[in-house]
Amino acid sequence: MPVVNPEKLVGLQRNANEIRNICILAHVDHGKTSLTDALIATNGIISPKLAGKIRYLDSRPDEQLRGITMESSAISLYFSMLRRSTPEAEAEQKDYLVNLIDSPGHIDFSSEVSTASRLCDGALVLVDAVEGVCSQTVTVLRQTWTEHLQPLLVINKVDRLISEWKMSPGEAYTHLSKLLEQVNAVIGSFFQGERMEEDLQWRERVEERVAAAAAKGLEKIKRNVADAANGTASEDVESIATSSTNGDFEEKDDEDLYFAPEKNNVIFSSAVDGWAFTVRQFASFYEKKLGIKRSILEKVLWGDFYLDPKTKRVLGPKHLKGRALKPMFVQLVLDNIWAVYEATTGGSKGKGDPIMVEKITKSLSVTVPPHILRSRDTRAILTTLFAAWLPLSKAVLVSVIEHLPAPPIAQASRLPALIDASPGAEYVAPAVRNAMVYFKTSTSDPVVAYVSKMVSIPASELPENKRKGGSILSAEEAREMAKKKRAEIAKAQVAIDDRISDDLNSITEAVGSTSINDVDKDDKPEEAQQEDPEHLIGFARLFSGTLSVGDFVYVLPPKFSPANPRLSPEPQRVTVTALYLLMGRGLEVLTSVPAGVIFGIAGLEGHILKSGTLCSQLEGGVNLAGVSMGGQPIVRVALEPLHPSDLGKMIAGMRLLEQSDPCARYEVMESGEHVILTAGELHLERCLKDLRERFARCEIQAGEPIVPYRETIVSAAEM
Repeated sequence: MPVVNPEKLVGLQRNANEIRNICILAHVDHGKTSLTDALIATNGIISPKLAGKIRYLDSRPDEQLRGITMESSAISLYFSMLRRSTPEAEAEQKDYLVNLIDSPGHIDFSSEVSTASRLCDGALVLVDAVEGVCSQTVTVLRQTWTEHLQPLLVINKVDRLISEWKMSPGEAYTHLSKLLEQVNAVIGSFFQGERMEEDLQWRERVEERVAAAAAKGLEKIKRNVADAANGTASEDVESIATSSTNGDFEEKDDEDLYFAPEKNNVIFSSAVDGWAFTVRQFASFYEKKLGIKRSILEKVLWGDFYLDPKTKRVLGPKHLKGRALKPMFVQLVLDNIWAVYEATTGGSKGKGDPIMVEKITKSLSVTVPPHILRSRDTRAILTTLFAAWLPLSKAVLVSVIEHLPAPPIAQASRLPALIDASPGAEYVAPAVRNAMVYFKTSTSDPVVAYVSKMVSIPASELPENKRKGGSILSAEEAREMAKKKRAEIAKAQVAIDDRISDDLNSITEAVGSTSINDVDKDDKPEEAQQEDPEHLIGFARLFSGTLSVGDFVYVLPPKFSPANPRLSPEPQRVTVTALYLLMGRGLEVLTSVPAGVIFGIAGLEGHILKSGTLCSQLEGGVNLAGVSMGGQPIVRVALEPLHPSDLGKMIAGMRLLEQSDPCARYEVMESGEHVILTAGELHLERCLKDLRERFARCEIQAGEPIVPYRETIVSAAEM
């Protein structure tokens, strides 16, 4: 794949209708990062052969060692496709910019999911075909519901139904149908809960109006006591009450909320094997072969529809007349995929059938290079064949472009509810509201940006501090970079091994091997670390206007209300010192950013603790920082430095950690203890590692974790 230049991505930022801001959400180990790797490979950033193995957006060494994502990371991708403006028009080549955020799936890092979702307009929700709906799946679906994100369902790891569960295509179809029902049941529960709440509010309003009408009726009766009887009075009250409650409860249609393959909002995939498809792809494939219109095939390829082998007509379940026909999804889709696995990795010895592979490639009109066909690696044949037939990136990105909204459309539907839910919403200036809802991008329009979190970046990794002589490294520089990366991974591995097996022999060896040279080695990294300080970069989304380097904006804290804009602490006015294009492990310098873009911003250090809103005006500004975190930190640990002289370093490091981590909290107890609160054991481990190696850079001792119990039993009367 050709490498896409950052200049091309920057140019695409100006056309908001060709931008898609999406996040990938799922339970832990359901395949988010593997799917992301396959999408990144389309831009030539990594090799397609390494997709799913390199875990490109997992830039931390402990993420690579554990094989899980701990921090949400963003990257901008280029995608080009043929598209018709109307069904009758000719297809035109269009270029798109996809801003993609990969988020963690572990429950300890739910706050990272919360911060990512506010920045996006749509979401890819992954579900493991074997494990099904898990606890975090429900959590991320609820997040898409509350944030009004447009979701796409990706049923991943379908290959496990073949290789692990040894299912037949018919059994797999039944299993996938049940899985789809489980996901839709979760969505249905959110809808029912919302409708029950709205119904309760409607009944309360009706009761208030009835009570008010009854009071008015009684007053009228008292004024006309002379000519009113008891029966007439009650009729007057009832008539007044009835006339004031004519508004019936408005029912809402929930049909568009659910996932259905015939709506093309469901993708079936195997990220590890590099394939994915939608019903629309197979409808296009069989349109000419069966002589049935694609629009009709899209509706009947999923569900209880059958193909008559003689007449080539589509039959419903009532017209089978006792014949044992397979559903069309099994016959036309799953049978073919199962045949590819059998031909490449099946057989008695798992070596496949070369003759069958040749037949399949001819029938599908795909080409597999001869050297791959001669290879003894059956997985290479499998992945190459699927890459030519059902490439994962094409199915996913085409679905993203066609079914997820562009920023102008998304903001018009999402932002009114978010603005109305913000503090002091009735005092938000009409100019600010209109600029956000109607997506105004002029430099004269109000600037509103939401900073979801602060990301800590070493000074050496900032673009302005990197080498200026082009992006190609010399052999010596490449070796040095690889050496540093190996040293980081080895250091993290040693730390984990030491925790697992901390026996007497290892302590004796460590003491015996200590020398003056070791002390010198320890001193050198400290000097190097002091020369490489951490900088905080805001992870942000611009909702209106255009933001440029050197602009002045107000930083609105989470408790800001436009009703009292100058209430203490008064919002601070800051200068934007730098803007960045987020490219996973790297940053690219920008001079200005238009509305609808996810970007990095410098100059906010010391002004934003965790999240905040940037606004070009203080009077009538809007506070978007009231995002609901996935979970509150409950694991409390007391910390102290190994050497008392490092107390100042530790305190500064804990404050920096509190700013850069959306869920960590730092407190000083009345006893003088310095305490850190985290979401769980794994989150605590990551925070301590960051404190020791990045923020405080000193040895720190941690006490026993304390988890407060906040549940109890109360009597029914108290409830």
